[in-house]
Amino acid sequence: MLRLSKLTDYATVILSFMARDTIQVHAAVEIATVTGIALPTVSKILKLLVNADVLVSTRGAKGGYVLARTPETISVAAVINALEGPIALTECSISQQGCEQASGCDIRGSWSLINQTIHNALESVTLADLIRPVVPVEVLIPVSSLYR
Repeated sequence: MLRLSKLTDYATVILSFMARDTIQVHAAVEIATVTGIALPTVSKILKLLVNADVLVSTRGAKGGYVLARTPETISVAAVINALEGPIALTECSISQQGCEQASGCDIRGSWSLINQTIHNALESVTLADLIRPVVPVEVLIPVSSLYR
């Protein structure tokens, strides 16, 4: 099973909150209170997101955090990369050096294709998409048209 860490999950919650109000500077304490995520965890995530240029921090009495770019330009892939490192399903998706079987592997290219497809999918979803209201499938496809 492909699974992201809780920190990455929490990062999407934090960024979704911040994406709803891109003008206001948000303090770590405020983010922790609103999201229900423990302050030490919020602080750790904010630091990682600043280091990855997803957030910008400002010091001082009116300091805090804001998105480095608009929600439409911050991809889920960028968030995952900030918290987890490069997106890779297998070692050979990043480097051949981590696999003892690389020299005789006939499917390495296939894993690269799969990895690239997943990366492209995650790159195509943005913070703006995450905060957009979910439209029920029935609204998109009328139920009556399914039975014709």
